[in-house]
Amino acid sequence: MFVFELDKVCYKYNGSLVLHEISLQIPKGRITGIIGPNGSGKTTLLKVLSGVNKPCSGQVLLNNIPLREYSRQEIARQIAFLEQNNTSSLPFTVREVVEMGRYPWVKPLAPLSQKDKEVIDYALACFDLTAKQNKIADKLSGGERQLVSLARAMAQEPQILLLDEPTTYLDIGHQSMVMEYLRKWHKELGTTIIMVIHDLNLSSQYCDHLIVLEEGRFVKAGGKEEVLCEELIAKTYKANFSMIRHPVSGVPQFLPCFSD
Repeated sequence: MFVFELDKVCYKYNGSLVLHEISLQIPKGRITGIIGPNGSGKTTLLKVLSGVNKPCSGQVLLNNIPLREYSRQEIARQIAFLEQNNTSSLPFTVREVVEMGRYPWVKPLAPLSQKDKEVIDYALACFDLTAKQNKIADKLSGGERQLVSLARAMAQEPQILLLDEPTTYLDIGHQSMVMEYLRKWHKELGTTIIMVIHDLNLSSQYCDHLIVLEEGRFVKAGGKEEVLCEELIAKTYKANFSMIRHPVSGVPQFLPCFSD
């Protein structure tokens, strides 16, 4: 079963095509990674899936219904979209930021209901933020701020989570922490997760479905064993790699080959 289906989707920016007739299907209930070189249209595709970018031609189906037929509130009740550097720089507490995730479900100017508060408490607990809920969010570390953003997204109760490079600017410890929390969320709630991710090794460890783009064109989609092969990666990224197996999980991992 597919959560998204794209049929010959094109997108233009300043008169130039950024996405060229993208046709693909994204499975429901899985973690999908969108990979490819810089400038390949990954973030643009994610914004098309979110409804932020409107295709100039082609069609996007969300659960078998054209995305254009949904209202913004209907989309927000199904999809949470986390862009890069999305935590507010204003002096809101962690709890106040997470409360913002309830906006699709709360009437304008209405107070939070008991259910809203329970959902917020659950999201804070899931990301181990309960003890930090009264701290100012922009005073936290980069990894902690990313967890706050994820908790806000969980409070939105989405069926689908879209993430644009969730580990960018994080050190290796915080990268692992964020990805482990995402995997935990996916396993516990069955949320479909679709993320743009630059790190091939992280994508191999945490994604079970991958989409490859190059210069705004669809290259390949499938499981990690099908997609992450030396020939395809070398051709797409125009660099030489050696593929090895992770010593614990056995998934493909890539090491760059440097000339002497």
